[in-house]
Amino acid sequence: MRDRTLTVTPAIVSQILEAIDRIKAIVAALSETGAEPAGDDLALIAALNATAAGEKAAPAPDTAQETAHAPEPTPQPALETVQPPAPAPEPIVTLPEPAEAPAAVPPSRAAAPPVSEPLPAGGAPASGQTIRVTVDVLEDLMTLVSELVLTRNQLLQLARTQENSPFTVPLQRLSHITSDLQEGVMKTRMQPIGHAWNKLPRLVRDLSHDLGKKIELTMLGADTELDRQVLELIKDPLTHMVRNSGDHGLETPAERRAAGKPETGTIVLNAFHEGGHIILEISDDGRGLAVDRIKAKAIANGLATEAELANMSEGQIQRFIFRPGFSTAATISSVSGRGVGMDVVKTNIEKIGGTIDLKSTVGQGTMFTVKIPLTLAIVSALIVQAGGERFAIPQISVIELVRAQRGSGNAVDGTSVIERINDTPVLRLRNRLLPLVSLTELLALGPKDDAGTAAHVVVAQVGQHMLGIIVDRVFDTEEIVVKPVAPILRHVTMFSGNTILGDGSVIMILDPNGIARGSGIGAGSEARQVRTSAAEAVSSADRTAMLLFRAGSARRMGVPLSLVARLEDIPREKIEMSCGAPVTQYRGRLMPLISMDGGLDQDSPNQPLLVFADGERSMGLMVDEIIDVIEERLNIELAGARPGLLGTAVIGGQATDVLDTGYWLMQASEDWFRGVPRQNTHDSQRHVLLVDDSAFFRDLTVPMLGASGFRVTAVSSSAEALALRESGRMFDAIVSDIEMPGMDGLDFARAIRATGPWASLPVIALTASTGAEAARSGLAAGFTEYVGKFEREALVACLRQHLSEPATI
Repeated sequence: MRDRTLTVTPAIVSQILEAIDRIKAIVAALSETGAEPAGDDLALIAALNATAAGEKAAPAPDTAQETAHAPEPTPQPALETVQPPAPAPEPIVTLPEPAEAPAAVPPSRAAAPPVSEPLPAGGAPASGQTIRVTVDVLEDLMTLVSELVLTRNQLLQLARTQENSPFTVPLQRLSHITSDLQEGVMKTRMQPIGHAWNKLPRLVRDLSHDLGKKIELTMLGADTELDRQVLELIKDPLTHMVRNSGDHGLETPAERRAAGKPETGTIVLNAFHEGGHIILEISDDGRGLAVDRIKAKAIANGLATEAELANMSEGQIQRFIFRPGFSTAATISSVSGRGVGMDVVKTNIEKIGGTIDLKSTVGQGTMFTVKIPLTLAIVSALIVQAGGERFAIPQISVIELVRAQRGSGNAVDGTSVIERINDTPVLRLRNRLLPLVSLTELLALGPKDDAGTAAHVVVAQVGQHMLGIIVDRVFDTEEIVVKPVAPILRHVTMFSGNTILGDGSVIMILDPNGIARGSGIGAGSEARQVRTSAAEAVSSADRTAMLLFRAGSARRMGVPLSLVARLEDIPREKIEMSCGAPVTQYRGRLMPLISMDGGLDQDSPNQPLLVFADGERSMGLMVDEIIDVIEERLNIELAGARPGLLGTAVIGGQATDVLDTGYWLMQASEDWFRGVPRQNTHDSQRHVLLVDDSAFFRDLTVPMLGASGFRVTAVSSSAEALALRESGRMFDAIVSDIEMPGMDGLDFARAIRATGPWASLPVIALTASTGAEAARSGLAAGFTEYVGKFEREALVACLRQHLSEPATI
């Protein structure tokens, strides 16, 4: 082939690879036993001789024995080759740039003989001078640097206790030198991640032959460097995910042609640095995860019920593949079906402080995203205290810190309050419920937390979920040297190691993933997440974040903060006139501006704006001054007597006019809701359930109906509404959108009428499709009335009519 007398074909390449595997097996046997392995290689030699003589090469026998824990192909004794119907397509391996990867030493650390010839005057060396260093020497050097870091921390701790110490400046210099030395030693341990990818082209080629698929492997970012220890630990998980993509993800050529795709499937590996971590992306353009098969397997394994699965999102269902023993393969083979797969991958990644997430679209493919630390030896950690004991939390997992107050009641000075739902502590963080775990209670370090006392919540990332860890005190961040957990504590999954602080104290390093598993939150708790989702329904009786401002005669006014897209302060010269109305150029479009008092203040150089946006539409409301944001229960006591106001409520201890956002939106565009101005009315308080997938419309409708005297609970999907029904919640009426993802409004109405305590409730359709045919379909599905968006007067009148008399179906 070097002389170009033979044309390279997949069959010839297979024979060469088989010969290489056989030579490796002989060398390994000689190294271990001093003798060659039993058997002979006559068949392989004969095949190679025949190929060299110009005869057509027979396809090599299948020697790859792939298992979940052995990514390398295992050689077999010589066997008579059997001619298959046709050779499998040769896979394509695409590399961004050529790179050589010796097996023993990385290219960047490869040894080279000493350069004895003098360099030309003024010239530069053609290649960098290198020297071979054993791994043990680097490990010992890293251990010494770790001990030096501990000693540095102890000296700095002593210096903090003494003011004006003569050792302060020398210690700071020592600290800087230690940090530089630590960084230099860490660089010697760094290796390109491409070293972990060396065997993947061969793996993909074997998969292509075994499965009869055309596979193209593209590897990007192979020169991204990470610690050698981390590199060794991710090889097996990475190999398994690539194998999964080739087996489960990619279709056969016939299936891809039928789906309108190219015959060759693509697997892409991408690695890059992000915020002190390494991000690995393993993606394919295959069939995606089969949600129906995952559901069936979850039910068969007893992981969830049909009712719980019906209320889960696709992402929650897809994460069942990370559960132990979970496999959707129809048959057991050397590639898949054993049920020992993604759960092992996830566990191994979490052991090194990493996380794994997935995104999958049916018919388009799947992407796994792995986030791992650069190194495991020295990490930055947050030092906290709980129950009188100090702990370290790796900074890689910490998102933010929140100061909170234990117990019920109103927040003081903007401090968040830790609430309890079904005896489970939660925190409302930016209008979302954050599950909490008390570290004192979880580790049994003392009595339960006292109500009314202050606490700190460490918000940590656990997979795709967030978890709040309640601690008593937060000290500071510190670089710590990670020591392994003692064997007696290895069964306690909440600890990932221990370290020595500057004052000589030994503390445990917490593992947020282990805390989540120990408390049943986050990974592996999809069903639990669904059962608690009903508590996140938006209710008109809940606390609402209100944006306070002044406009028109210096009146104090408020609007729900969730309705405001942005706060802008634009220069006066950017306001233009169009058809006699003020407008401004906003994000490439003309945005109408509305003045509440009908005039423009020409004295101020800037104009504060409240920007409301829904889709591509936007409107700017001109105000005089932004005051504050206050979170309180919105209780409108006086119905608005003038257009543009819902009424008056006490917010922050002062009477505040509550803005009727819908009115001002229609001033900007009369067809914004295709509705008519509302007339303020008041009715006895009845409980209404609002079902609409548009967060903007929910935030707009809840205060409007609340001002009309109704108590409103709003959810974003039919599944959430049915979950409320299963939990025993009752309402007086239901208002539902028609066009929603998942279960639409028509199927939702049929489900209500089929059975259950809501079967006789009035159900009002609220939709933009108000044609006669749409109305007939809605009434046939079980809706009581059909009202167009945003006919607010008609909606209020319809609710009042059906809540004052028995419903007829």
